Amino acid sequence: MLDSEAVVLAGHGSRRERSNEQVRELAAGLEGRLGLPTNAGFIELEEPSIAEAIASLAPSVSDVTVVPLSLFAASHVKADVPLVVNEARAEHDIAVHSGRHLGVHPAIVELLDDRVAEVEDDLGVDRTEDDVLVVLCARGSSDPDSNGDVHKLARLLYEGRDFADVEAAFIGVTEPLLEDALHTVSKRRPDAVVVVPYMLGDGVLTGRIRERTAEFDDEYPYAVAGCGDPLGTDERLLEVLADRFEEARSGDVSMSCDTCKYKVEMDGFEADAGGARAMLRAMTHRAAHEDRSDVGEDPHAHDAPDKHVAVCTNRTCAGQGAVQVLERLRQAVDGLDVDARITRSSCLDRCGEGPNVAVYPDGVWYGSVEPDDADRLAAAIDHDGIVSDLVDQTL
Repeated sequence: MLDSEAVVLAGHGSRRERSNEQVRELAAGLEGRLGLPTNAGFIELEEPSIAEAIASLAPSVSDVTVVPLSLFAASHVKADVPLVVNEARAEHDIAVHSGRHLGVHPAIVELLDDRVAEVEDDLGVDRTEDDVLVVLCARGSSDPDSNGDVHKLARLLYEGRDFADVEAAFIGVTEPLLEDALHTVSKRRPDAVVVVPYMLGDGVLTGRIRERTAEFDDEYPYAVAGCGDPLGTDERLLEVLADRFEEARSGDVSMSCDTCKYKVEMDGFEADAGGARAMLRAMTHRAAHEDRSDVGEDPHAHDAPDKHVAVCTNRTCAGQGAVQVLERLRQAVDGLDVDARITRSSCLDRCGEGPNVAVYPDGVWYGSVEPDDADRLAAAIDHDGIVSDLVDQTL
């Protein structure tokens, strides 16, 4: 009878081999720490998949624990990984446990503090004598719960330390964007600004964070500014992963379901609520990737539509009926012979003028759009036209 255990470290997967190697490096480190076989598996873009990693272990173990190598719990952790785990439970005669994301952990706060200290040394500043203001910059998510964790980490990094302040910012998707956050903190006239990328790998987004920081340093000469390194493969991440493994094995996995858009209805995200609906989206997403793989295409190279319509569903626009506009537009365009993608967006910086709708590549922005305007907008999109009475601006 089998009595051994094993672990699958579930990484996202990347076109950059260095990022995939980081997952494998952490998997090897976790194997040494736990003393259990640990394989790397990937959600997409790289092999083996999580399902394949579980299958390779199944013949020789009785228990497999899947631990996501993810900073936050967004759709991959809440929908994609659970889908694979549920299927593995049905396919293999073993116990398959599901862990949670890295999340908020004392070891990560300590690691972030060290990343700040490294930049302080480079800039020649001392937080106990100089006004050092830190900006913790994350990727940004459409999941409010994930974005909330960034703000919590920023506050924990501030507590008990001699920083002038620690602000949360994002490189995309949601607000405050990094460039806006830097402009805001500049008004406080700090001696130094330290930007810390809250990311695992050193990729494209980390590069953008460095560029924005360098631009800020040039634009505001009265404050020195520097950018730190991402988390990388620091051994303190192994401490967090080991804790997540122990939680999963003891059945003590705790998620923030009270603030999860897949579990409860939240303003601006009403269409996302429902665990079954989230699982269906995960299945549809995976099927779309598999279809592309069958014909030899890059499974993540989604074709760009002829028209991209972005509907602001941020707080102000959401309160003015933006979600209804979004759904009515999707329904109206669905019946037309036009290749258009209707998506929600974060703030378009036209608060009070909404709901706001931007149409590209036309470069036409509409304001004060109502649900009943959807048919007119769809017709204009179909015929490369314009609804003049709704135009807010053209770019």
